[in-house]
Amino acid sequence: MGPLRTLPLLPLLLAAFWGCSGKTPEQPTPRAVQQESGQASFYADKYDGRRTASGERFDQQAMTAAHRTLPFGTKVKVTNRRNGKSVTVRINDRGPFVKGRVIDLSRAAFSRIGNPVFGVIDVTVEPLR
Repeated sequence: MGPLRTLPLLPLLLAAFWGCSGKTPEQPTPRAVQQESGQASFYADKYDGRRTASGERFDQQAMTAAHRTLPFGTKVKVTNRRNGKSVTVRINDRGPFVKGRVIDLSRAAFSRIGNPVFGVIDVTVEPLR
């Protein structure tokens, strides 16, 4: 057999060798849950009823939020750093896209931890397991 004829067997041989080594390949470790701090704002009323990036309709009364990177469905604890009040929300949209902001909350969620008159509050965002 020439070298070109054995080339297709190489992956099979490597798989057999790896399987006999007694060790399993290392799985990447999931990233640790990261807490982040920044500002939170809330959605304008004009978005009520519109589709979110996840495909569901936005509801100002639901405990939902937008985050740039967390997977849809992730629950996060959002804490107002000034008064210590917290709310748990589910990520169902993308955003905010304003510098310094880490999360956009529904009006109902924002109202539980801060006064909507201020529009923006300093928060800590912590994904829950």
